[in-house]
Amino acid sequence: DAVGKLNLLQPEFVLSVGDFIEGYTEDEVALDRMWNEFEGMTDQLQMPFFYLPGNHDDTNETMLRKWRQRFGRPYYHFVYQDVLFLVLDSEDPPRGHESSNFSPEQLDYFRAVLKKNTGNRWTMIFVHKPMWETEHPGWLEFEKMVADRDYTVFAGHAHAYTLTHRLDKKYVRLGITGGVLPAPVPETELPDAITWITMTDQGPVLANILLRGILDEKTPPPVTAGPK
Repeated sequence: DAVGKLNLLQPEFVLSVGDFIEGYTEDEVALDRMWNEFEGMTDQLQMPFFYLPGNHDDTNETMLRKWRQRFGRPYYHFVYQDVLFLVLDSEDPPRGHESSNFSPEQLDYFRAVLKKNTGNRWTMIFVHKPMWETEHPGWLEFEKMVADRDYTVFAGHAHAYTLTHRLDKKYVRLGITGGVLPAPVPETELPDAITWITMTDQGPVLANILLRGILDEKTPPPVTAGPK
């Protein structure tokens, strides 16, 4: 549903914050089946899709090897229209559903990236687990590295949207786009959404768009009775 509606909206690209498959196995046949199913969905997108591992995607060394075979290094960066995108791996190395991990090698990688990329108009930071909520030492060290930048942070993991301010910056914990809900809800009340980011001179503007509110050209909006 989200893939089809993203194609209607035509963003420049799509970036998610992980937990794409159920995972939690070392069975490579099962893992290939899960990833083939998920990539069969993202292959239908008409724009690039950027992967980021969650704890379900990168649970153990077998899954990490599978990730590297399919997608390359679990953490990376790119620059688009003078905005620096940092894609972090909170499962480095993987430890299942336990607390986040953030290796010294990953910190060194982003330290070098930040040193090379100065003067960007904004920095977008994406990570699966909201590591600031647990004051993770690796995250605190990373925050020191970006302290002199304008940046916004996006995470997931908890299946509940929150917007907090930390160090005078916006820290966003995204809700679900097809993820598991803590309790069943009526079809008309599903909270599945995408977060649309528009970059302005003052920084990113965010809009949460419910999937149930995105209709194609053949589907008229529901009509309610108005004044006679």
